[in-house]
Amino acid sequence: MVHSSESSTAKDPRYQRWRAITFGITWLAYVGFYFTRKSFPVAKIGILEDPAIEITRTSLGWIDGLYGIAYALGQFIWGMCGDRFGPRKVVLAGMFGSVVTAVAMGMSSTVILFGALFFCQGLCQSTGWAPLTKNVSYWFARKERGRTYGFWATNYALGGLVAGAFAGYMALVFLNWRFAFFMPAMVLAFIWLLFLLLQRNRPEDIGLPSIEEYHGETADVLATSETSEHAPEGSWKMIGAVFRNPVILSLGAVYFFLKPTRYAMLFWGPLIINDKLGTNIGESALISAAFEAAGPLGVMFAGYASDKWFQSRRMPITVVGLSILAIILFSFNGLTDEGGTGTVVLLLLAMGFFCFGPDAMIVSASAVDFGTKKGAASSAGLINGMGSTGQILGLSLPGIIWSNYGWGVLFNCMGAFVALAVILLLPRWNALPATAGK
Repeated sequence: MVHSSESSTAKDPRYQRWRAITFGITWLAYVGFYFTRKSFPVAKIGILEDPAIEITRTSLGWIDGLYGIAYALGQFIWGMCGDRFGPRKVVLAGMFGSVVTAVAMGMSSTVILFGALFFCQGLCQSTGWAPLTKNVSYWFARKERGRTYGFWATNYALGGLVAGAFAGYMALVFLNWRFAFFMPAMVLAFIWLLFLLLQRNRPEDIGLPSIEEYHGETADVLATSETSEHAPEGSWKMIGAVFRNPVILSLGAVYFFLKPTRYAMLFWGPLIINDKLGTNIGESALISAAFEAAGPLGVMFAGYASDKWFQSRRMPITVVGLSILAIILFSFNGLTDEGGTGTVVLLLLAMGFFCFGPDAMIVSASAVDFGTKKGAASSAGLINGMGSTGQILGLSLPGIIWSNYGWGVLFNCMGAFVALAVILLLPRWNALPATAGK
């Protein structure tokens, strides 16, 4: 049965119920990935203080770098796999591997083991975003995509916030940094089971019409190929069209310069706070979580603004947010040197708001807009993979720069990266995806 308006969705309780289930379980799945991702950043303080482990801050930086390399490679690989084999198989395998790897890291005591296992964790973590982004694209239409992904992409902001605080609290409760690995692994194992029971790839898999058919929308097509509209989903022809799309490549370059900031704060935030304020492992994890606390509001605001104020154009709100973020980064070190805990928290909140909003628009709604449903995982994987190549800088540079120059140079570098992202994105201000027949 074909429906002609979005309002008719509410007349089919089964369709509406499955949309809610899909939104909820995919949202929860990506939150779950953060529980095992944040374990090592939080445990760093305890690892450095453990007399049984010989490790330096520079070594921690290189270990993070190995994670970043694996995560970047995995984005390209698992993005294509998400289109070829579907999100379900890729995500379930990745979550299971992540649980096993986290437990193994909690049992480790040498630099070599930490490095090898965190590399494996990077491969597991990279199974999440691109396939799950594709999963959501099958259940929500383009005209609601900004708002949908605006709410859905709160998963990685809230995930990092809750997971980091949880890992720090578990380390304090059990008086051992190893439980920052063990307990988050148990949480992800439970979410894996829920995903196995509740997730479905697309409406057609359970006898429902496609979302375009249901809403009477015209399907998006890839602008790089006149024949891509008819290319089979998961085919190399479709994936090749995604990888040649100039807007997707431009978004990937922008994400390359943005992602170092987010990951420097995610993986080094507790240690930065520890250095600046002299707080313990639990307090440092809690204060640094302010960066992620404002993330959900930033993501929801950006999604709403892109749909309502800019007619489903994602670029304007992204450019504005990144411009403000660059100013905050250039000012951060000087202001925190003069202020106390309150100043640090306020700046982290502002930084998170204007980082997560543009970040989500680039790698979720924009990736699906220009990659289309058929190529959504490849598109998100390509953009995130290019961003994750830059992410390696955010993981490894803090340890190297702190040892030689201090935190001020690090924040100036991140501010310069974000400013370059703004310059690259400005020419795409009015970009919209192509549609069939245009």
